[in-house]
Amino acid sequence: MSGCPARYDEALGYWVVDDPALAREVLLDPETFRPDNAVLAHTPLSVKALRVLSGVGFALPPTLANNAGESHRPIRAAVARFFSPARVAAVEPLARELTSARVEAASVRLAAGEQVDLVHAIAADPPALVLLHLLGVADVDVPALKAWSLDSLELFWGWPDEDRQLELAHSAAEFYAWLRTRTTAARKTPGDDLFGTLVSLGLTDEEVCAVGYFLLIAGQETTTQLISTAFHRSVGELIEPAGVVEKVLREASSVPTWRRVAARPTVIGEAEVPAGAPVLLGLSGHGGPADLAFGIGIHRCLGAGLARLEARVALECARELLAGVRLVDEPPMIDLLSFRAPKRLLVVTDGNTGDN
Repeated sequence: MSGCPARYDEALGYWVVDDPALAREVLLDPETFRPDNAVLAHTPLSVKALRVLSGVGFALPPTLANNAGESHRPIRAAVARFFSPARVAAVEPLARELTSARVEAASVRLAAGEQVDLVHAIAADPPALVLLHLLGVADVDVPALKAWSLDSLELFWGWPDEDRQLELAHSAAEFYAWLRTRTTAARKTPGDDLFGTLVSLGLTDEEVCAVGYFLLIAGQETTTQLISTAFHRSVGELIEPAGVVEKVLREASSVPTWRRVAARPTVIGEAEVPAGAPVLLGLSGHGGPADLAFGIGIHRCLGAGLARLEARVALECARELLAGVRLVDEPPMIDLLSFRAPKRLLVVTDGNTGDN
């Protein structure tokens, strides 16, 4: 490998690789740089948190993002069918309908002088509803799914103290128990939805739940965050939606980093990296191509096309609204090891004092 070397960040505890060319090379060498640590908790979990999780049999065996074994290919192929280009293209009218309705409702509130949080009002639910439609998964409490998703991201990619870990662990356990219920139902009455498809592969309950856990979070919450960042950059501007999406993916993706672990002593750039070293790859914000935000190689994000479509549709639907509003304050951020986006985007109509 050539280019700028990796550097060891003592505060983070990772060898950090920000050079896009080097990050790409790491991702394309899964034998040297394994995905074993991709979904491990960044902050070691407390005994109390682990007890809560073990109470529901919580386990994330190798399935998709963390799988370097032979089972990865059939699991990925089965899931990929839900995200085929034809299926993604066919879901655009639904994405547009869901988003337009929320933009219209937000516009009415803004016109009445209200402050509106664009994340909650527009960006939050459509990606979840579209994903569930694609996966054939019905009867889901979407607000609960959104809460479970944010809590799980913080638990595994954040810096929660022991008290906060316990709260987050209870949320993750609740989500996992729900996944187990769906898995059991699929074994009794197999269908062609996500759970039925995974059961038909011969996966264990833990493997089915692990796929569901990762996919139902990553397949919608990261898109909500991508849309939120795109909205943030577009407030007060009359934008060209597709261009904004690609710019955000290059500069401020909702998934700006991802993890690997060195399987053997190796060299990244000019840096000698020991076996077992955790590696943190910069996917966005370092001058690389937009596609790098979705990873590359055998673990490239299956929902890349869907995320692009949904972000573009959201910006198209909200284009006029965004041009006519301003931020009330600087938004608080989701700021985790591998996930970054505004938590809230409170806006008022441009010219409104925001005191209503």
